[in-house]
Amino acid sequence: MRPARRDKGPAMTDHAHANESLKDRLRDLYLGGGPEAHRFRYGLLAFDIFTVFYIVATSFAAPSPLFDVTSVAFGLAILADYAARLYIAPSRLRYFFSFGTVVDLVAVLAFLAPVLAHDLGFLRVLRTLRLLRTYQMLARLRKDFPWFREHEQVLFAVVNLGVFLFVMTGLVYETQHYRNPAIHNYADALYFTVTALTTTGFGDITLPGTAGRLLSVIIMIFGVTLFFQLARAVLQPAKVRFECPSCGLLRHDVDAVHCKACGELLKIPNDDLD
Repeated sequence: MRPARRDKGPAMTDHAHANESLKDRLRDLYLGGGPEAHRFRYGLLAFDIFTVFYIVATSFAAPSPLFDVTSVAFGLAILADYAARLYIAPSRLRYFFSFGTVVDLVAVLAFLAPVLAHDLGFLRVLRTLRLLRTYQMLARLRKDFPWFREHEQVLFAVVNLGVFLFVMTGLVYETQHYRNPAIHNYADALYFTVTALTTTGFGDITLPGTAGRLLSVIIMIFGVTLFFQLARAVLQPAKVRFECPSCGLLRHDVDAVHCKACGELLKIPNDDLD
């Protein structure tokens, strides 16, 4: 005779209910529109900015056990944030293979480098790419900060150039400081990256070998492109962000009455009168 099956329904129901409650709570914090959700996301943005400052500051300092412990703590915090986002993702497989997820996983691995391998430490600069992904907050930032709305294009250009600069500096340092006597620290790598990016080319520091020359070419081509994007964003006439109700054009002249694309009458709010 087949043994009687014990009923685990209530226990399983309670467990499933707890999981759903946790998921709903996380969704409210990461995706909700309430004051608590806004504070939480601003806290994440502050954490990302602080992480960038930590990366820059410690890159010029000698390794120490305190820095190792702090880096591991950062790695665990980023891992917890990643796990929460994965848990509430509508499609976990799609989220897992997204660009932002790859950046997060590389950053976690790099922050745990004191435990795994010090040579991975330079990958921590990829954490700066997280700033780009936090722009899911764009709508809220535009609403809360008029200055952000007015200078959005410039801020994006600055972030793009800064990310590229930090990534290339870390890459130059880790690939050169063991064999290039001209690069002793991150300051030397930063100096070379900036001179290559601006095509100044003083010639006192060079990257030998084919790999070094290719890295220099990458810095010059992409760096100059990003630098010109920043210059264009600074010098171009001021634009206001307002979606045309007819064609969807987002950028208009500050004093625009009609949409340049379709001629639709615009009613752009005047923030100065609020």
